[in-house]
Amino acid sequence: MSQQETRWYVVHTYSGYENKVKEDLIKAVENADLQDIILEVKYPTEEVIEITSAGKRKTTERKVFPGYVMVKMNVDVVEKERPAERGGGKTTELVMNPRAWYVIRNTRGVTGFVGPGSKPIPLTDEEVTAMGVERIPIVLNIEVGETVRVVSGPLENFLGRVEKLDVERQKIKLTVEMFGRDTPVELDFIQVQKL
Repeated sequence: MSQQETRWYVVHTYSGYENKVKEDLIKAVENADLQDIILEVKYPTEEVIEITSAGKRKTTERKVFPGYVMVKMNVDVVEKERPAERGGGKTTELVMNPRAWYVIRNTRGVTGFVGPGSKPIPLTDEEVTAMGVERIPIVLNIEVGETVRVVSGPLENFLGRVEKLDVERQKIKLTVEMFGRDTPVELDFIQVQKL
């Protein structure tokens, strides 16, 4: 018996049809009784402040990735033997439920999954967090007063002393030495690593 994992996949749609695809896909999942396999359908949005012609501020939501819908689903993890010419041994492969694949692929407005050929490739946890699809909590084994290395962003490779940890917001406050002065900065947990 194989195990199951929950993964996010990206589905390409006609631009401007993201909401219609989302609604149609949710209905199709209910009709096919696939709620235990296809768990969530969404497209990331962000709030944008626009200035109207009258000079007033107006907050609107904008699609972050037009033409794409994200689908969270359970997939089977299957162990397979690697051919001898490729080094032998065992390897694991993610196998999507064929009914789920069919329902998604045949939803009006869907042009296909993102991936080479007809093989959908799931997003990594880092991609899911970076794209704003879902916030996966990161557990840091770091305490106030410790020194950490910044691993991404404009301060990459700088060292900083931890001043405060905000687990709920997944933020860390550091003091980094720049230009001979201690400078306070706030970064995401994903941007630092313990020395």
